[in-house]
Amino acid sequence: MAPQQPSRDPFDIEPFGAVSRALGRVARLHRAAAGELLKSTGLYPGQELLMMHLWEMGAVRQADLIDTLGVDPSTVTKMLQRLQRTGNVTRTTDPADRRAVLVEATETSNALEPEIEAAWKTLEERTVGGLDPAERAELLRLLEKVEVNFCRAT
Repeated sequence: MAPQQPSRDPFDIEPFGAVSRALGRVARLHRAAAGELLKSTGLYPGQELLMMHLWEMGAVRQADLIDTLGVDPSTVTKMLQRLQRTGNVTRTTDPADRRAVLVEATETSNALEPEIEAAWKTLEERTVGGLDPAERAELLRLLEKVEVNFCRAT
């Protein structure tokens, strides 16, 4: 019997974690596809979510943005610094609370909105294109249950 070749997949930890491994692979592929689709906008995956929130809500406090995105404050700060350098957001002191920072999309960034919406539409189709409507609904239902598991664990 020939010796088994080592796996190139860092998530290949059989016999444990088959679902976690599959989720990891899918998440990596999804992020790579998002990055490719967003490349022409100059945004990186994750930044478009922040921008979509700003376009919908207008100026928001940085702390509220951190809560909404559910990521580490340092990650949001780094994102905002990059977006500010590229002219997509402004950050100003909140006149109602001088300790708080308001974040707002710029006029320049508004031009990206249709392109980002199109990228997300394409990403969604690539993600679930081979699934029928019932399978799409079931996948969403199951992913929502998985999300609840993580929320309970924190």
